[in-house]
Amino acid sequence: MRVVIQRVKRAKVVTNDKVVGEINQGLLLLVGFTDNDSLKDIEYMVNKIINLRIFDDGAGVMNLSVADINGSILSVSQFTLYASIKKGRRPSYEQSLNRNEALILYQLFNKKLKDTNLHIETGAYGEEMEVKLINDGPVTIIIDSKDSSNN
Repeated sequence: MRVVIQRVKRAKVVTNDKVVGEINQGLLLLVGFTDNDSLKDIEYMVNKIINLRIFDDGAGVMNLSVADINGSILSVSQFTLYASIKKGRRPSYEQSLNRNEALILYQLFNKKLKDTNLHIETGAYGEEMEVKLINDGPVTIIIDSKDSSNN
């Protein structure tokens, strides 16, 4: 499981000229899945994301988490996070989990996020989306569950 985390002042997802998810201060998550991702990966990622200290404290030091500031999260599925560009000029998506299995994991991931009692919004799975954001910092971090010491 791979997630691109962006600290945002605001973010929203628009599909077919309709806003389907929108947040103020918090995190925009671009979320991708690959083979062998499991509940263990999801739990690791949720814990890491919720507790990642990337918001400024009173002294201007990144010392607070999204949970500490009672921020929001906008979770957007993005299978292209597992694109391979090793051969040729057209990305290969063979490492991306198939659509139906990825949907199950994405829904479980979002449920686990909602269990944290933070405000969670989502994009429109499998749809063409416009993701609009105001990145705060900018702060952008990429995490992969396979890099954890738990695997």
